[in-house]
Parts: sequence; C-alpha cells; structure tokens
Amino acid sequence: MAPALAAAPAALAAPAAAKCNVEVDSAGKYHVWGEGFPAGTTVTYSGSSSGSVPVNKSGRFDLGGLSGAKYVVKTADGKTTVTCASVHH
Repeated sequence: MAPALAAAPAALAAPAAAKCNVEVDSAGKYHVWGEGFPAGTTVTYSGSSSGSVPVNKSGRFDLGGLSGAKYVVKTADGKTTVTCASVHH
C-alpha cells in the first residue's frame, strides 16, 4: 500500500506540460496551436508575426493564416514560455 500512496502525489504534481506546434496548411499559410496552457487565460505569441490569443477551457489555443514558421508563446503571467516546434506531415 505504501508504494501506491507514494506514487499518487507524484502523478498529481505533474500537470501536462505546455507545448506548441506550427505547420504549413494546404494554402501555404502557417497554423500554430498549443495545449497544456492555463484554461481561460490569454497567451501572447511572437515571431514572424505577433499578437495574443485566448486559451479555451481545455487549455488549448489555435491560430491559422499566419506567415512564417518561428513562434514563441508566453503566458500572461510570464511564467511559461514555449518555442513552437515545426510539425511536418
């Protein structure tokens, strides 16, 4: 029983890590999306273009129609900064 008790707090203390991806869509524009961000907040993105986008209740955001493939996403509190990874299909 002790190993199960020791494992449970560790699982609860490890929230999903925020991550961000960027890919080229069928129209040749860039599509950026992320997950694992604080729900109901806003993140800012910067790189080839910049702005802010709301995070939904599932901790996800989605942006399309961008130009350029390099983006960094930052939470409003500045505690989390994520460089978006390129995804190729």
